Amino acid sequence: MTRILSGLRLAVGRISLPHINAVSALGFRTLNFHRSIHGRSGDAHLVIDASDRIPDVESSRIADNADKLCKILSSHRGSYSVESALGSAGIEISPALVFEVLKKLSNAGARALSFFRWAEKQEGFKHTAESYNTLIEALGKIKQFKVVWSLVSDMKSKGLLTKETFALISRRYARARKVKEAIEAFERMEKFGMKLELQDFNRLIDNLSKSRHVESAQHVFDKWKNGKFQPDIKSYSILLEGWGQEQNMLRLDEVYREMRDDGFEPDAVTYGIIINAYCKARKYDDAIQMFHEMEEKNIKPTPHIYCTLINGLGSEKRLNEAMNFFELSKASGFAPEAPTYNALVGSYCWSQRIYDAYRLVDEMRQRGVGPNSRTFDIILHHLIKARRTKEAYTIFQKMSHTPGCEPSLSTYEIMVRMFCNEERTDMALRVWDQMKAKGVLPGMHMFSTLINSLCHENKLDDACKYFQEMLDMGIRPPAQMFSNLKQALLDGGKKDTVLELIQKIEKLRKTPLVG
Repeated sequence: MTRILSGLRLAVGRISLPHINAVSALGFRTLNFHRSIHGRSGDAHLVIDASDRIPDVESSRIADNADKLCKILSSHRGSYSVESALGSAGIEISPALVFEVLKKLSNAGARALSFFRWAEKQEGFKHTAESYNTLIEALGKIKQFKVVWSLVSDMKSKGLLTKETFALISRRYARARKVKEAIEAFERMEKFGMKLELQDFNRLIDNLSKSRHVESAQHVFDKWKNGKFQPDIKSYSILLEGWGQEQNMLRLDEVYREMRDDGFEPDAVTYGIIINAYCKARKYDDAIQMFHEMEEKNIKPTPHIYCTLINGLGSEKRLNEAMNFFELSKASGFAPEAPTYNALVGSYCWSQRIYDAYRLVDEMRQRGVGPNSRTFDIILHHLIKARRTKEAYTIFQKMSHTPGCEPSLSTYEIMVRMFCNEERTDMALRVWDQMKAKGVLPGMHMFSTLINSLCHENKLDDACKYFQEMLDMGIRPPAQMFSNLKQALLDGGKKDTVLELIQKIEKLRKTPLVG
Protein backbone atom coordinates (compact mmCIF):
# COMPACT_ATOMS: atom_id res chain seq x y z
CA MET A 1 0.00 0.00 0.00
CA THR A 2 2.87 2.38 0.89
CA ARG A 3 4.46 1.71 -2.51
CA ILE A 4 1.19 2.57 -4.24
CA LEU A 5 0.95 5.84 -2.34
CA SER A 6 4.59 6.66 -3.09
CA GLY A 7 4.09 5.88 -6.77
CA LEU A 8 1.03 8.06 -6.91
CA ARG A 9 2.90 10.84 -5.13
CA LEU A 10 5.59 10.75 -7.83
CA ALA A 11 3.01 10.57 -10.59
CA VAL A 12 1.05 13.49 -9.24
CA GLY A 13 4.25 15.44 -8.82
CA ARG A 14 4.89 15.10 -12.57
CA ILE A 15 1.45 16.41 -13.58
CA SER A 16 1.76 19.65 -15.49
CA LEU A 17 -0.69 22.17 -14.11
CA PRO A 18 -1.33 24.79 -16.79
CA HIS A 19 -1.59 28.46 -15.90
CA ILE A 20 -5.28 29.32 -15.75
CA ASN A 21 -6.39 32.92 -15.90
CA ALA A 22 -8.24 33.44 -12.64
CA VAL A 23 -11.63 31.76 -12.82
CA SER A 24 -11.78 30.88 -16.52
CA ALA A 25 -11.69 27.20 -15.61
CA LEU A 26 -15.06 27.43 -13.92
CA GLY A 27 -16.19 26.08 -17.21
CA PHE A 28 -19.68 27.46 -17.94
CA ARG A 29 -19.16 28.69 -21.49
CA THR A 30 -22.45 29.17 -23.27
CA LEU A 31 -23.58 32.10 -21.16
CA ASN A 32 -20.67 34.15 -22.53
CA PHE A 33 -19.74 36.06 -19.41
CA HIS A 34 -16.31 37.52 -20.14
CA ARG A 35 -16.06 40.50 -17.82
CA SER A 36 -12.82 41.01 -15.95
CA ILE A 37 -12.58 40.34 -12.25
CA HIS A 38 -10.76 43.21 -10.64
CA GLY A 39 -8.86 42.77 -7.44
CA ARG A 40 -5.82 40.84 -6.38
CA SER A 41 -6.17 38.33 -9.18
CA GLY A 42 -5.01 40.67 -11.92
CA ASP A 43 -6.55 40.05 -15.35
CA ALA A 44 -8.75 37.20 -14.18
CA HIS A 45 -11.81 36.20 -16.20
CA LEU A 46 -14.81 34.02 -15.48
CA VAL A 47 -16.48 32.06 -18.24
CA ILE A 48 -19.62 30.13 -17.37
CA ASP A 49 -21.14 27.28 -19.37
CA ALA A 50 -24.79 26.35 -18.76
CA SER A 51 -25.61 22.70 -18.20
CA ASP A 52 -26.49 20.65 -21.23
CA ARG A 53 -29.23 18.85 -19.32
CA ILE A 54 -32.81 19.69 -20.23
CA PRO A 55 -34.71 20.23 -16.99
CA ASP A 56 -37.81 18.22 -16.33
CA VAL A 57 -40.70 20.47 -17.38
CA GLU A 58 -43.01 19.58 -14.51
CA SER A 59 -40.29 19.93 -11.87
CA SER A 60 -39.30 23.27 -13.35
CA ARG A 61 -42.92 24.48 -13.27
CA ILE A 62 -43.31 23.42 -9.63
CA ALA A 63 -40.06 25.16 -8.69
CA ASP A 64 -41.13 28.38 -10.45
CA ASN A 65 -44.56 28.37 -8.80
CA ALA A 66 -43.00 27.62 -5.40
CA ASP A 67 -40.73 30.66 -5.81
CA LYS A 68 -43.73 32.86 -6.70
CA LEU A 69 -45.71 31.70 -3.68
CA CYS A 70 -42.74 32.19 -1.35
CA LYS A 71 -42.28 35.74 -2.64
CA ILE A 72 -45.94 36.46 -1.83
CA LEU A 73 -45.56 34.99 1.64
CA SER A 74 -42.41 36.98 2.38
CA SER A 75 -43.80 40.30 1.16
CA HIS A 76 -47.21 40.35 2.89
CA ARG A 77 -48.05 40.75 6.58
CA GLY A 78 -51.31 39.76 8.22
CA SER A 79 -53.28 36.58 7.56
CA TYR A 80 -56.00 38.25 5.46
CA SER A 81 -53.46 40.04 3.26
CA VAL A 82 -51.48 36.83 2.73
CA GLU A 83 -54.53 34.69 1.92
CA SER A 84 -55.87 37.32 -0.47
CA ALA A 85 -52.55 37.55 -2.29
CA LEU A 86 -52.20 33.76 -2.50
CA GLY A 87 -55.72 33.45 -3.85
CA SER A 88 -55.05 36.12 -6.47
CA ALA A 89 -51.89 34.40 -7.71
CA GLY A 90 -53.90 32.07 -9.96
CA ILE A 91 -51.63 29.10 -9.20
CA GLU A 92 -53.22 25.66 -8.99
CA ILE A 93 -51.81 23.85 -6.01
CA SER A 94 -50.86 20.19 -5.78
CA PRO A 95 -49.27 18.04 -3.05
CA ALA A 96 -45.89 18.32 -4.82
CA LEU A 97 -46.12 22.12 -4.99
CA VAL A 98 -47.21 22.47 -1.35
CA PHE A 99 -44.35 20.22 -0.26
CA GLU A 100 -41.86 22.34 -2.24
CA VAL A 101 -43.15 25.60 -0.75
CA LEU A 102 -43.03 24.21 2.80
CA LYS A 103 -39.44 23.08 2.25
CA LYS A 104 -38.53 26.62 1.20
CA LEU A 105 -40.24 27.95 4.33
CA SER A 106 -38.22 25.72 6.65
CA ASN A 107 -36.74 28.80 8.37
CA ALA A 108 -40.10 30.59 8.59
CA GLY A 109 -42.36 28.41 10.71
CA ALA A 110 -45.07 31.04 11.19
CA ARG A 111 -45.40 31.63 7.46
CA ALA A 112 -45.21 27.91 6.76
CA LEU A 113 -48.21 27.37 9.04
CA SER A 114 -50.16 30.20 7.36
CA PHE A 115 -49.53 28.68 3.94
CA PHE A 116 -50.38 25.17 5.18
CA ARG A 117 -53.75 26.38 6.54
CA TRP A 118 -54.51 28.31 3.37
CA ALA A 119 -53.71 25.28 1.19
CA GLU A 120 -56.03 22.95 3.11
CA LYS A 121 -58.94 25.32 2.44
CA GLN A 122 -58.53 24.97 -1.32
CA GLU A 123 -61.20 22.89 -2.98
CA GLY A 124 -60.25 19.26 -3.53
CA PHE A 125 -56.85 19.55 -1.86
CA LYS A 126 -55.62 17.21 0.87
CA HIS A 127 -52.31 17.37 2.69
CA THR A 128 -49.94 14.41 2.58
CA ALA A 129 -47.79 12.97 5.37
CA GLU A 130 -44.84 14.66 3.67
CA SER A 131 -46.33 18.13 3.93
CA TYR A 132 -47.31 17.59 7.57
CA ASN A 133 -43.79 16.40 8.43
CA THR A 134 -42.17 19.32 6.61
CA LEU A 135 -44.35 21.77 8.53
CA ILE A 136 -43.54 20.02 11.81
CA GLU A 137 -39.83 20.43 11.04
CA ALA A 138 -40.28 24.18 10.43
CA LEU A 139 -42.38 24.67 13.58
CA GLY A 140 -39.91 22.65 15.64
CA LYS A 141 -37.16 25.08 14.66
CA ILE A 142 -39.06 27.90 16.37
CA LYS A 143 -40.03 25.66 19.31
CA GLN A 144 -43.78 25.68 18.63
CA PHE A 145 -44.25 22.22 20.11
CA LYS A 146 -47.88 22.72 21.20
CA VAL A 147 -48.81 23.31 17.58
CA VAL A 148 -46.67 20.33 16.58
CA TRP A 149 -48.59 17.96 18.83
CA SER A 150 -51.93 19.29 17.58
CA LEU A 151 -50.74 18.43 14.07
CA VAL A 152 -49.84 14.93 15.26
CA SER A 153 -53.44 14.43 16.46
CA ASP A 154 -54.66 15.72 13.10
CA MET A 155 -52.41 13.25 11.25
CA LYS A 156 -53.63 10.41 13.46
CA SER A 157 -57.27 11.16 12.64
CA LYS A 158 -56.46 11.18 8.91
CA GLY A 159 -54.36 7.99 8.96
CA LEU A 160 -51.19 9.85 7.99
CA LEU A 161 -49.13 9.34 11.15
CA THR A 162 -45.89 7.39 10.81
CA LYS A 163 -42.77 6.78 12.87
CA GLU A 164 -40.99 9.37 10.73
CA THR A 165 -43.12 12.08 12.39
CA PHE A 166 -42.00 11.08 15.89
CA ALA A 167 -38.37 10.92 14.79
CA LEU A 168 -38.65 14.50 13.47
CA ILE A 169 -40.21 15.74 16.72
CA SER A 170 -37.59 13.96 18.81
CA ARG A 171 -34.83 15.56 16.74
CA ARG A 172 -36.29 19.05 17.09
CA TYR A 173 -36.57 18.63 20.86
CA ALA A 174 -32.95 17.47 20.97
CA ARG A 175 -31.82 20.47 18.90
CA ALA A 176 -33.73 22.71 21.32
CA ARG A 177 -31.76 21.13 24.21
CA LYS A 178 -34.88 19.43 25.54
CA VAL A 179 -33.41 15.96 26.00
CA LYS A 180 -36.13 14.70 28.36
CA GLU A 181 -38.84 15.71 25.88
CA ALA A 182 -36.90 14.12 23.00
CA ILE A 183 -36.91 10.76 24.80
CA GLU A 184 -40.58 11.16 25.76
CA ALA A 185 -41.49 11.84 22.12
CA PHE A 186 -39.85 8.53 21.22
CA GLU A 187 -41.76 6.70 23.96
CA ARG A 188 -45.10 8.30 22.98
CA MET A 189 -45.13 6.25 19.79
CA GLU A 190 -46.50 3.35 21.81
CA LYS A 191 -49.47 5.46 22.95
CA PHE A 192 -50.31 5.97 19.27
CA GLY A 193 -50.33 2.23 18.64
CA MET A 194 -46.84 1.86 17.21
CA LYS A 195 -44.39 -0.83 18.28
CA LEU A 196 -40.95 0.39 19.35
CA GLU A 197 -38.27 -1.42 17.39
CA LEU A 198 -34.47 -1.39 17.22
CA GLN A 199 -34.42 0.99 14.24
CA ASP A 200 -36.49 3.48 16.27
CA PHE A 201 -34.08 3.13 19.20
CA ASN A 202 -31.17 3.78 16.83
CA ARG A 203 -32.85 6.90 15.49
CA LEU A 204 -33.34 8.21 19.01
CA ILE A 205 -29.70 7.85 20.01
CA ASP A 206 -28.70 9.23 16.59
CA ASN A 207 -30.89 12.31 17.11
CA LEU A 208 -29.37 12.87 20.55
CA SER A 209 -25.80 12.32 19.35
CA LYS A 210 -26.10 14.61 16.34
CA SER A 211 -27.59 17.32 18.56
CA ARG A 212 -24.47 17.33 20.77
CA HIS A 213 -26.07 15.23 23.50
CA VAL A 214 -23.93 12.12 23.08
CA GLU A 215 -23.62 11.72 26.87
CA SER A 216 -27.43 11.39 27.04
CA ALA A 217 -27.40 9.06 24.04
CA GLN A 218 -24.85 6.85 25.81
CA HIS A 219 -27.00 6.86 28.97
CA VAL A 220 -30.10 5.77 26.99
CA PHE A 221 -28.04 3.08 25.25
CA ASP A 222 -26.63 1.72 28.52
CA LYS A 223 -30.07 1.81 30.19
CA TRP A 224 -31.93 -0.11 27.48
CA LYS A 225 -29.14 -2.29 26.08
CA ASN A 226 -29.98 -5.99 26.25
CA GLY A 227 -33.27 -5.08 27.90
CA LYS A 228 -35.76 -3.30 25.70
CA PHE A 229 -33.40 -3.53 22.73
CA GLN A 230 -30.57 -5.73 21.53
CA PRO A 231 -28.08 -3.32 19.89
CA ASP A 232 -26.62 -3.95 16.46
CA ILE A 233 -23.50 -2.58 14.78
CA LYS A 234 -25.43 0.54 13.75
CA SER A 235 -26.18 1.31 17.41
CA TYR A 236 -22.48 1.24 18.22
CA SER A 237 -21.56 3.20 15.08
CA ILE A 238 -23.93 6.01 16.12
CA LEU A 239 -22.19 6.32 19.49
CA LEU A 240 -18.76 6.18 17.89
CA GLU A 241 -19.76 9.04 15.64
CA GLY A 242 -21.14 11.04 18.56
CA TRP A 243 -17.99 10.71 20.65
CA GLY A 244 -15.93 11.43 17.54
CA GLN A 245 -17.80 14.69 16.98
CA GLU A 246 -16.97 15.62 20.58
CA GLN A 247 -13.34 14.68 19.93
CA ASN A 248 -13.48 12.44 22.98
CA MET A 249 -11.19 9.69 21.74
CA LEU A 250 -11.09 7.95 25.13
CA ARG A 251 -14.86 7.34 25.11
CA LEU A 252 -14.71 6.43 21.42
CA ASP A 253 -12.11 3.74 22.17
CA GLU A 254 -14.26 2.41 25.04
CA VAL A 255 -17.32 2.04 22.77
CA TYR A 256 -15.15 0.48 20.05
CA ARG A 257 -13.82 -2.15 22.48
CA GLU A 258 -17.34 -2.83 23.81
CA MET A 259 -18.61 -3.27 20.26
CA ARG A 260 -15.95 -5.85 19.46
CA ASP A 261 -16.46 -7.61 22.81
CA ASP A 262 -20.14 -7.98 21.84
CA GLY A 263 -19.09 -9.79 18.67
CA PHE A 264 -19.34 -6.95 16.13
CA GLU A 265 -16.37 -6.45 13.83
CA PRO A 266 -16.01 -3.01 12.23
CA ASP A 267 -17.33 -2.64 8.69
CA ALA A 268 -16.67 0.11 6.12
CA VAL A 269 -19.16 2.46 7.80
CA THR A 270 -17.54 1.98 11.21
CA TYR A 271 -14.08 2.59 9.79
CA GLY A 272 -15.37 5.70 8.04
CA ILE A 273 -16.69 7.07 11.34
CA ILE A 274 -13.42 6.36 13.17
CA ILE A 275 -11.32 7.87 10.36
CA ASN A 276 -13.52 10.96 10.45
CA ALA A 277 -13.09 11.17 14.24
CA TYR A 278 -9.31 11.03 13.92
CA CYS A 279 -9.38 13.71 11.23
CA LYS A 280 -11.61 15.94 13.35
CA ALA A 281 -9.14 15.53 16.24
CA ARG A 282 -6.33 16.32 13.75
CA LYS A 283 -4.78 12.88 14.25
CA TYR A 284 -4.24 12.40 10.54
CA ASP A 285 -1.53 9.74 10.80
CA ASP A 286 -3.87 7.62 12.93
CA ALA A 287 -6.59 8.13 10.31
CA ILE A 288 -4.27 6.93 7.55
CA GLN A 289 -3.27 3.94 9.70
CA MET A 290 -6.96 2.99 10.01
CA PHE A 291 -7.27 3.26 6.23
CA HIS A 292 -4.41 0.78 5.83
CA GLU A 293 -5.99 -1.52 8.43
CA MET A 294 -9.14 -1.59 6.33
CA GLU A 295 -7.22 -2.64 3.27
CA GLU A 296 -5.38 -5.35 5.18
CA LYS A 297 -8.79 -6.77 6.16
CA ASN A 298 -9.99 -6.56 2.54
CA ILE A 299 -12.65 -4.00 3.47
CA LYS A 300 -13.09 -1.65 0.53
CA PRO A 301 -12.96 2.05 1.47
CA THR A 302 -16.08 3.98 0.53
CA PRO A 303 -16.11 7.28 -1.41
CA HIS A 304 -16.98 8.98 1.89
CA ILE A 305 -13.74 7.73 3.45
CA TYR A 306 -11.65 9.11 0.60
CA CYS A 307 -13.55 12.38 0.87
CA THR A 308 -12.89 12.56 4.63
CA LEU A 309 -9.14 11.98 4.23
CA ILE A 310 -8.85 14.49 1.36
CA ASN A 311 -10.73 17.10 3.39
CA GLY A 312 -8.69 16.50 6.52
CA LEU A 313 -5.26 16.34 4.92
CA GLY A 314 -6.07 19.30 2.69
CA SER A 315 -7.10 21.48 5.64
CA GLU A 316 -3.74 20.66 7.24
CA LYS A 317 -2.01 21.74 3.99
CA ARG A 318 -0.77 18.19 3.40
CA LEU A 319 -1.77 18.69 -0.20
CA ASN A 320 0.33 15.96 -1.82
CA GLU A 321 -1.21 13.33 0.44
CA ALA A 322 -4.70 14.70 -0.24
CA MET A 323 -4.01 14.47 -3.98
CA ASN A 324 -2.78 10.89 -3.54
CA PHE A 325 -6.02 9.84 -1.91
CA PHE A 326 -7.96 11.63 -4.65
CA GLU A 327 -6.08 9.58 -7.27
CA LEU A 328 -6.72 6.42 -5.24
CA SER A 329 -10.42 7.24 -5.14
CA LYS A 330 -10.47 7.60 -8.93
CA ALA A 331 -8.73 4.23 -9.28
CA SER A 332 -11.01 2.52 -6.74
CA GLY A 333 -13.75 1.67 -9.22
CA PHE A 334 -16.37 4.02 -7.81
CA ALA A 335 -17.97 6.52 -10.16
CA PRO A 336 -16.59 10.07 -9.63
CA GLU A 337 -18.66 12.05 -7.14
CA ALA A 338 -19.01 15.80 -6.58
CA PRO A 339 -18.20 15.63 -2.81
CA THR A 340 -14.82 14.00 -3.53
CA TYR A 341 -13.98 16.65 -6.12
CA ASN A 342 -15.19 19.36 -3.75
CA ALA A 343 -12.87 18.00 -1.08
CA LEU A 344 -9.87 18.42 -3.40
CA VAL A 345 -11.10 21.86 -4.48
CA GLY A 346 -10.99 22.80 -0.80
CA SER A 347 -7.54 21.23 -0.41
CA TYR A 348 -6.15 23.39 -3.21
CA CYS A 349 -7.76 26.43 -1.63
CA TRP A 350 -6.24 25.69 1.80
CA SER A 351 -2.81 25.68 0.12
CA GLN A 352 -3.68 28.94 -1.65
CA ARG A 353 -3.65 27.28 -5.06
CA ILE A 354 -6.89 28.84 -6.27
CA TYR A 355 -5.93 28.46 -9.93
CA ASP A 356 -5.68 24.68 -9.49
CA ALA A 357 -9.08 24.73 -7.76
CA TYR A 358 -10.53 26.42 -10.84
CA ARG A 359 -8.85 23.84 -13.08
CA LEU A 360 -10.46 21.06 -11.06
CA VAL A 361 -13.86 22.72 -11.40
CA ASP A 362 -13.42 22.53 -15.17
CA GLU A 363 -12.55 18.82 -14.86
CA MET A 364 -15.72 18.29 -12.83
CA ARG A 365 -17.78 19.81 -15.63
CA GLN A 366 -16.07 17.69 -18.26
CA ARG A 367 -16.72 14.51 -16.27
CA GLY A 368 -20.34 15.43 -15.60
CA VAL A 369 -20.05 15.43 -11.80
CA GLY A 370 -20.81 19.08 -11.11
CA PRO A 371 -19.85 21.66 -10.16
CA ASN A 372 -22.60 22.59 -7.72
CA SER A 373 -23.29 25.43 -5.31
CA ARG A 374 -21.24 23.68 -2.62
CA THR A 375 -18.20 23.78 -4.92
CA PHE A 376 -18.43 27.53 -5.18
CA ASP A 377 -19.24 28.01 -1.50
CA ILE A 378 -15.85 26.43 -0.76
CA ILE A 379 -14.07 28.73 -3.21
CA LEU A 380 -15.95 31.79 -1.94
CA HIS A 381 -14.96 31.00 1.64
CA HIS A 382 -11.26 30.93 0.74
CA LEU A 383 -11.39 33.96 -1.54
CA ILE A 384 -12.97 35.98 1.26
CA LYS A 385 -10.42 34.65 3.73
CA ALA A 386 -7.70 35.90 1.34
CA ARG A 387 -9.55 39.26 1.12
CA ARG A 388 -10.20 38.77 -2.60
CA THR A 389 -13.73 40.08 -2.07
CA LYS A 390 -14.27 41.56 -5.54
CA GLU A 391 -13.41 38.25 -7.13
CA ALA A 392 -15.75 36.49 -4.69
CA TYR A 393 -18.62 38.82 -5.56
CA THR A 394 -18.08 38.29 -9.28
CA ILE A 395 -18.25 34.52 -8.87
CA PHE A 396 -21.37 34.90 -6.74
CA GLN A 397 -23.03 36.96 -9.50
CA LYS A 398 -22.21 34.31 -12.12
CA MET A 399 -23.63 31.54 -9.92
CA SER A 400 -27.00 33.30 -9.89
CA HIS A 401 -27.36 32.72 -13.62
CA THR A 402 -25.96 29.21 -13.83
CA PRO A 403 -28.28 26.16 -13.77
CA GLY A 404 -27.19 23.68 -11.12
CA CYS A 405 -25.01 26.22 -9.34
CA GLU A 406 -27.59 28.72 -8.13
CA PRO A 407 -26.72 30.20 -4.72
CA SER A 408 -28.10 28.28 -1.75
CA LEU A 409 -29.00 29.77 1.62
CA SER A 410 -25.42 28.97 2.66
CA THR A 411 -24.07 30.99 -0.28
CA TYR A 412 -26.18 34.01 0.59
CA GLU A 413 -25.05 33.75 4.22
CA ILE A 414 -21.40 33.77 3.10
CA MET A 415 -21.90 36.87 0.95
CA VAL A 416 -23.98 38.82 3.48
CA ARG A 417 -21.41 38.08 6.18
CA MET A 418 -18.61 39.17 3.82
CA PHE A 419 -20.17 42.55 3.13
CA CYS A 420 -21.13 43.06 6.78
CA ASN A 421 -17.53 42.40 7.83
CA GLU A 422 -16.42 44.92 5.18
CA GLU A 423 -18.88 47.46 6.68
CA ARG A 424 -20.77 47.50 3.39
CA THR A 425 -24.32 46.86 4.58
CA ASP A 426 -25.53 48.55 1.38
CA MET A 427 -24.12 45.61 -0.58
CA ALA A 428 -25.27 43.12 2.07
CA LEU A 429 -28.82 44.43 1.58
CA ARG A 430 -28.48 44.13 -2.19
CA VAL A 431 -27.58 40.44 -1.78
CA TRP A 432 -30.40 40.07 0.77
CA ASP A 433 -32.95 41.46 -1.69
CA GLN A 434 -31.62 39.20 -4.43
CA MET A 435 -32.04 36.23 -2.09
CA LYS A 436 -35.62 37.19 -1.23
CA ALA A 437 -36.42 37.65 -4.94
CA LYS A 438 -35.37 34.02 -5.44
CA GLY A 439 -37.77 32.88 -2.73
CA VAL A 440 -34.96 31.93 -0.33
CA LEU A 441 -35.75 32.92 3.27
CA PRO A 442 -33.10 33.75 5.89
CA GLY A 443 -32.65 32.02 9.22
CA MET A 444 -31.86 33.33 12.69
CA HIS A 445 -28.09 33.55 12.25
CA MET A 446 -28.37 35.49 9.02
CA PHE A 447 -30.78 37.98 10.59
CA SER A 448 -28.38 38.39 13.51
CA THR A 449 -25.41 39.11 11.24
CA LEU A 450 -27.31 41.77 9.31
CA ILE A 451 -28.98 43.46 12.29
CA ASN A 452 -25.73 43.60 14.29
CA SER A 453 -23.97 45.22 11.33
CA LEU A 454 -26.76 47.74 10.78
CA CYS A 455 -26.48 48.70 14.45
CA HIS A 456 -22.71 49.05 14.11
CA GLU A 457 -23.19 51.40 11.13
CA ASN A 458 -25.89 53.29 13.07
CA LYS A 459 -28.59 52.43 10.50
CA LEU A 460 -31.16 51.91 13.23
CA ASP A 461 -34.33 52.29 11.14
CA ASP A 462 -33.14 49.47 8.88
CA ALA A 463 -32.09 47.40 11.90
CA CYS A 464 -35.59 47.72 13.37
CA LYS A 465 -37.17 46.90 10.01
CA TYR A 466 -35.32 43.58 9.72
CA PHE A 467 -35.85 42.84 13.41
CA GLN A 468 -39.60 43.16 12.80
CA GLU A 469 -39.33 40.89 9.76
CA MET A 470 -37.57 38.34 11.96
CA LEU A 471 -40.41 38.45 14.48
CA ASP A 472 -42.99 38.15 11.67
CA MET A 473 -41.37 34.87 10.68
CA GLY A 474 -41.82 33.58 14.23
CA ILE A 475 -38.08 33.62 14.94
CA ARG A 476 -37.14 34.54 18.48
CA PRO A 477 -34.11 36.86 18.50
CA PRO A 478 -30.88 35.70 20.15
CA ALA A 479 -30.24 37.49 23.45
CA GLN A 480 -26.90 38.99 22.40
CA MET A 481 -28.24 40.42 19.15
CA PHE A 482 -31.25 41.99 20.88
CA SER A 483 -28.95 43.41 23.56
CA ASN A 484 -26.84 45.05 20.84
CA LEU A 485 -29.94 46.51 19.16
CA LYS A 486 -31.34 47.81 22.46
CA GLN A 487 -28.04 49.51 23.34
CA ALA A 488 -27.75 51.11 19.91
CA LEU A 489 -31.31 52.44 20.17
CA LEU A 490 -30.76 53.74 23.70
CA ASP A 491 -27.54 55.44 22.59
CA GLY A 492 -29.56 57.04 19.81
CA GLY A 493 -32.18 58.33 22.24
CA LYS A 494 -34.87 55.89 21.10
CA LYS A 495 -36.06 54.49 24.42
CA ASP A 496 -39.69 54.31 23.21
CA THR A 497 -38.65 52.06 20.33
CA VAL A 498 -36.86 49.75 22.78
CA LEU A 499 -39.99 49.43 24.92
CA GLU A 500 -42.07 48.72 21.82
CA LEU A 501 -39.70 45.95 20.71
CA ILE A 502 -39.69 44.40 24.19
CA GLN A 503 -43.50 44.26 24.08
CA LYS A 504 -43.41 42.58 20.66
CA ILE A 505 -40.96 39.93 21.85
CA GLU A 506 -43.07 39.27 24.93
CA LYS A 507 -46.14 38.91 22.75
CA LEU A 508 -44.33 36.45 20.49
CA ARG A 509 -43.20 34.46 23.52
CA LYS A 510 -46.62 34.31 25.18
CA THR A 511 -48.86 33.98 22.13
CA PRO A 512 -48.60 30.53 20.55
CA LEU A 513 -49.33 30.07 16.89
CA VAL A 514 -52.80 28.78 16.11
CA GLY A 515 -52.52 25.14 15.12
